[in-house]
Amino acid sequence: MLIFFGDRDYVNQVIGIFTGATLMSFLGVVDDRWGLGSYVKLAAQVAAAGILVYSGVQVQLLGGWLDIAITMMWVVGITNAFNLLDNMDGLSGGIAMIAAIFFTLLAALSDQYFVGALAAALAGACAGFLVYNWNPAHIFMGDAGSLFLGFMLAAVAIKLRFPSNSTAVTWMIPLLVLGLPIFDTTLVFISRLRRGKNPLTTPGKDHVSHRLAALLGSRREAVLVCYLIGGAFGLVAIFVSQASFSEALVVAFVVGGLGLYSIWRIEFRRGGVQPQ
Repeated sequence: MLIFFGDRDYVNQVIGIFTGATLMSFLGVVDDRWGLGSYVKLAAQVAAAGILVYSGVQVQLLGGWLDIAITMMWVVGITNAFNLLDNMDGLSGGIAMIAAIFFTLLAALSDQYFVGALAAALAGACAGFLVYNWNPAHIFMGDAGSLFLGFMLAAVAIKLRFPSNSTAVTWMIPLLVLGLPIFDTTLVFISRLRRGKNPLTTPGKDHVSHRLAALLGSRREAVLVCYLIGGAFGLVAIFVSQASFSEALVVAFVVGGLGLYSIWRIEFRRGGVQPQ
């Protein structure tokens, strides 16, 4: 379909997306089978992000090298966020499915049918996987799946455009849709740095899901609550996509404030987690 209906630039971008995603999946397979150092994985993620930029898939906010730097940080950050989120049966795949569904809706609202089709295919793949990955899981995602999903969602988020609204508003939309993985990664980094641990190499039960499971007494319930939070973030993102600058600014302050308060209360007020 792309060959007949997509222009050459769009075809190049799709090739770049799938080349980078394939690299991430291959990296995950090698890491699952033999194990790789965190810095080797980081270098490969930077290379995959570079492929995106070279193919023309990049953030368009500030222009020039700043956009390239933001793109690289975004892709590497979201890829790692889903890798970190893969700590319970059905969690990373379910959150990826919810995010992909909202990306599909947002793409449809802005008449981006090719982007919407890609997001919908990603959502369908996650839904099919969840049938076997739901607790108790029969198959597991591993790095091969989580790195692939994170990379793909980061790329789809970059491709979204909202011509009916200002970039002063729309830059928030992908951050909101992927709000839970971003919050979880931020919390984990703060928690591990506070305890003098390396955030990239230290395992531990310091994720949002682990804390919810300890509070609720059930991993299934913890994952379902994470789904609800991910869905709430997505609904706020849809609101922001139609909002004025002042409305979006209020949302940014409320969501940002709640995020900072939650980190303070979880990690500092409640004492964080016990050292692993």
